[in-house]
Amino acid sequence: MARLHYRDEYRQKAQTGEWTQLTCWVLLYVKGQPSTEYVSDETPMMSYANLHILFEQMRIRAKNHVGDPPTAPEPPRVLIIGPEDSGKTTAAKILVNYSTKVPRMCTPILVNVDPSEGGWTMPGSLSACAISSPIPTQTPANAFGVTATTAPTALSSAALLPMAYWYGHSDPKRNQPLMEKTIQNLATAVKERMSLDEIAYYSGMFIDTPASFTTSARIGAEMRYPFIEKCVEEFEVNTIIVIGHEKLNVDMQRIFGGLSALGRRINVVKVAKSGGASDLDYSYRLRMISHQVRNYFYGPDFKIPAWVDVTKLGGEAQTETTLSPYSAPVKFDDMKIWRIGAETMAPSSALPIGGSRIITELEPIPVDPTTGSLLNAILALLPLPPSQHGAIKVDEDFTIEELLTTDVAGFLLVTSVDLAKGRMSILSPNPGSLSARTALIGSYEWQDQ
Repeated sequence: MARLHYRDEYRQKAQTGEWTQLTCWVLLYVKGQPSTEYVSDETPMMSYANLHILFEQMRIRAKNHVGDPPTAPEPPRVLIIGPEDSGKTTAAKILVNYSTKVPRMCTPILVNVDPSEGGWTMPGSLSACAISSPIPTQTPANAFGVTATTAPTALSSAALLPMAYWYGHSDPKRNQPLMEKTIQNLATAVKERMSLDEIAYYSGMFIDTPASFTTSARIGAEMRYPFIEKCVEEFEVNTIIVIGHEKLNVDMQRIFGGLSALGRRINVVKVAKSGGASDLDYSYRLRMISHQVRNYFYGPDFKIPAWVDVTKLGGEAQTETTLSPYSAPVKFDDMKIWRIGAETMAPSSALPIGGSRIITELEPIPVDPTTGSLLNAILALLPLPPSQHGAIKVDEDFTIEELLTTDVAGFLLVTSVDLAKGRMSILSPNPGSLSARTALIGSYEWQDQ
């Protein structure tokens, strides 16, 4: 029996679990009364350790054959799927953290295609980031860590610089063509990054997915999983991890058990659900979304513990993490705001036989600020086109294809709308002119409490 000398601090509203490989005493200090606490006798940690060894062998073989023909061994490209509250995000973090602890340099790419979480940025976005050090988790609102724009310099996770694409809704099935297009855009950017970085290539990638991806749809005479198949195709996945779902595992074996259309074999591995994975109710998820939006603008709700000596952290050690976003008035005519697809759209099955949509799912629609629909809306700000960088006045608009394929430069919040004066107040992480800029809007709204 050993005594574990280890300190970890979680903020409020957290549902956490501790696991140790050795038999030891674990002392938990809880401020207040926890809703529940228990010890689980079942754990999938040994399965994750075995998977890590398998993936490490794939990395070594891929590293030894970098630059060889396409038939050379591939690095791990892992898709993690499972039902709701099965521990998919935790599994992705565990495998990524194990990868960063190997003796040589390893920077796996962690991909988040769950728009209800938002990854490192904002709910409604799909994002990816190269991870070079273990990801700390002090708050469930930022399960993958925080980015360099919101973290204090004292935290090692401040080096995270993700790429993000805007989907704009929490449910992937609300606009399936747009969701599939966003997955394609993110996969193209990730593969381009891996082609330019040898270390990122052989380190591989891990893809975290929402539970709605496991919902099947009848296509012809077969039951298919369109979002899973899209991810497998676009990210060139070679391993699928199924967590706690026997029927889904059987279906994945049936669909991907043989050679894929590209001639690659896809391994399907079933892992048991962890006893520490807890069910999250709807109100808890709404609180986490609200906290994630707040953390983007005002910084993470984390204070350096009193037992940490800030003088030994190096650099500009900060004991206060609160940020001060910039608020500025913007005229209605200064910004161009677009919505992809109609605000409310009936499913294709509800259309008359032989009927077609007037507005397609991928059609950009200009938003009129005078309708008052922008209040408390979250906007995804697009960067200036390459030909317009440094220009004082933008004379060209984004093309339809550019609106659908451009990544996000940052996020804004409309805090007030003055119809009489024709302007609105915008909350932005950084100061700067928003004149002649282009932004996308979805269904997410947030109001500071």
